[in-house]
Amino acid sequence: MKALVYHGPGNKAWEDVPHPALLADTDAIVQVDTTTICGTDLHILKGDVPAMTDGRIIGHEAVGTVTEIGSGVKNLMLGDRVLVSCVTACGACRYCREGAFGQCLGGGGWILGNEIDGTQAEYVRVPFADNSTYPVPAGVSDDELLMLADILPTAYEVGVLNGTVRPGDVVVVVGAGPIGLSAITGARLFSPSLVVAIDLATSRLDAAKAFGADVVINNAVESAVAAVQALTGGLGADVAIEAVGAPATFELAVDLVRPGGHVANIGVHGAPATLHLERIWDRNLTLTTGLVDTYSTPTLLKLLTGRQIDAARFVTHHFGFDEFDEAYDVFSRAGDTGALKVVLSRTTTSS
Repeated sequence: MKALVYHGPGNKAWEDVPHPALLADTDAIVQVDTTTICGTDLHILKGDVPAMTDGRIIGHEAVGTVTEIGSGVKNLMLGDRVLVSCVTACGACRYCREGAFGQCLGGGGWILGNEIDGTQAEYVRVPFADNSTYPVPAGVSDDELLMLADILPTAYEVGVLNGTVRPGDVVVVVGAGPIGLSAITGARLFSPSLVVAIDLATSRLDAAKAFGADVVINNAVESAVAAVQALTGGLGADVAIEAVGAPATFELAVDLVRPGGHVANIGVHGAPATLHLERIWDRNLTLTTGLVDTYSTPTLLKLLTGRQIDAARFVTHHFGFDEFDEAYDVFSRAGDTGALKVVLSRTTTSS
């Protein structure tokens, strides 16, 4: 089969690899019908994720069709179409029993496209398949469902819920890429009084307005801190969500919140950031970080099927499996191309 293989920082190739095999009775093999590229994949290609080694298949999001199942798999049948979650859950360890699947001690967590071969391939082995896949609901497209593999639960759990967004809050989202737009979508479910998006790219700020931001700020043109203080009577935001993963954006998020406010870091960081305790020790701030657990996926599925959230609008570009290089180029230059999420499908050509 073909797969996108990591060969060290800056190097990847769509090449022939062995077909995956069942390694445990709880595994399933899924034919990948649709996959996507994540900002974390760009971090991997920069060398920011140490667990990624030469020869590993990239990717952790997919919608596909079950082609093989282990003898211990109880909830799947051959031919079932499923969403493959970015997080794998053994279901039995201490953390899984608490719903913290991202911290799984039993061989799960974020392993696809990180510690084991991932989903940017024609087929993928899914460990603990009963706990790590979701049936495709009727009337929902692959494009929509694919957004629930990672970006929507990540932003909802690590940004909105960890950030304790409440009705009436002023919420600032630093970074208007797919994760930032997902955070805007999730925050809107809690009736904030004001949602502010900050980015350097005009195209992404335009997208933020379309996704529900009340105010957008280009931090290359004006001071985001001064603008947010002007909007809040000099106090600052109730919640600042960091959705980039860079030292400057993390430090900006801390500067944007009011005393007693909350900074929720979503971004994947590959370099140290400075926590200016000399400025904030007396401001009663709460700072949270996190890897998505995907415990919210069933809730988001209900919101999707009930049309309370619009996931299809995240998808701006379509490619075929033989167009991974072009897809990565378009996605990595999002400020120029206007790309939000690019979707690669078994039968699709670029659009």
